[in-house]
Amino acid sequence: MKKLLIIVMACYGLNARSQVNESRNFLYLNSDSTVYAQKIRLRPDFSGSWSVRADSRKVSTNRIKFFNNEDGFFANTREFNFLGQAAFAERIIEGKINIYQEVDYNDVPYELDYYRFRDYRRQAINTRMFLNKGFSDLKKVNYGNLNEAMADNPKSLALLRRYRNTKITGIAMYVAAGAAIIASGITMMSGSGITYNGNVPSLDNRNDTKSYILLGLGAGLSIGGFFVGESGKKNIERAIDNYNR
Repeated sequence: MKKLLIIVMACYGLNARSQVNESRNFLYLNSDSTVYAQKIRLRPDFSGSWSVRADSRKVSTNRIKFFNNEDGFFANTREFNFLGQAAFAERIIEGKINIYQEVDYNDVPYELDYYRFRDYRRQAINTRMFLNKGFSDLKKVNYGNLNEAMADNPKSLALLRRYRNTKITGIAMYVAAGAAIIASGITMMSGSGITYNGNVPSLDNRNDTKSYILLGLGAGLSIGGFFVGESGKKNIERAIDNYNR
């Protein structure tokens, strides 16, 4: 039943998308209606809040789900913002599954009515990004949401499981690294004896060798955990690429 619901929602998103002319500038509203315009501009109003101008028409960002203009295709991420403020993410991968990366706006000198997204470096796919199908609601990029979205593709699911396994391994290495570093500190303190030279305290009998070995082990596990985690993230992109073929 759950898989059937996923298929129905995916078909609805693709059908909605087929009815929108993405070669034109448009607003896609929360009501699933589309507003086409020659120019679409994001501007601050007198209170400093963002609003969108579609030609001469002013539209509140609270009503906008997506918009498309000459700068790209963008999704409203307001519901993921802790303060509920308007924010937008650009679609950086388009296909059966779309991926969005959040970006900021800058004003354009000498064009007071035009604000465009700040130049940014495209990142590798990560859990700070968003996904959807067609014009459906955004979701965070994570194992659960990707597993649900790609439920009809066994190869993509297999790549996704590789990501989960490497993530678990990386977390285990970080935990072990923390334990080794704590043990290093305890060993250093317990292996120290306090003596006095007159009224001046001094430390001796410090078990330096064991402490440094544990500290080095902790550092090595921490670095290893980082690289294992980063290598695992590549499987997210491989899974999405395979699904979008």
